[in-house]
Amino acid sequence: MYIALQVLTVMLAAMTMALSVAHALEYPGKLRLSKEQYLSVQPIYYPGFTIGGISEVAVIVAALALLVLTPSGTAEFWLFAGALAALVMVQVIFWTMTQPVNSFWLKETELGRMATRFFETRSGAVPRDWVAARDQWERSHILRASAATVGLFLLTIAVAL
Repeated sequence: MYIALQVLTVMLAAMTMALSVAHALEYPGKLRLSKEQYLSVQPIYYPGFTIGGISEVAVIVAALALLVLTPSGTAEFWLFAGALAALVMVQVIFWTMTQPVNSFWLKETELGRMATRFFETRSGAVPRDWVAARDQWERSHILRASAATVGLFLLTIAVAL
């Protein structure tokens, strides 16, 4: 059961990393888009990435379970603790940098009831113009990709030990 939890946690961390890295890799190309092009493209992300985002919450739960089940003071314990901290940071960045901009992008988009409730949730400052929103959103995904990569790296080392 412990090995299955380790594998599941690594898989969830890989999904978390994949989603943020996908956004980060688009950054150079998206900087070339005009305002109209950028605003036209931006809403395409939300259906699929919102579903994939479930892995971001699930990996925190799974990593916490691994931490609780691993003997304290061991190398694995500290690697799991570091991974958990990095994966929590992915969420902190999302809620303070990404989510306020999501609300900015979707303010004129008709959404379902659940999506409306989720995207109206704000915890950071909403940018005033599209350039500031673009820069904040794009940078947030580079930071999220970095944190998710560290989380996956630490998890993988812990599992390999």
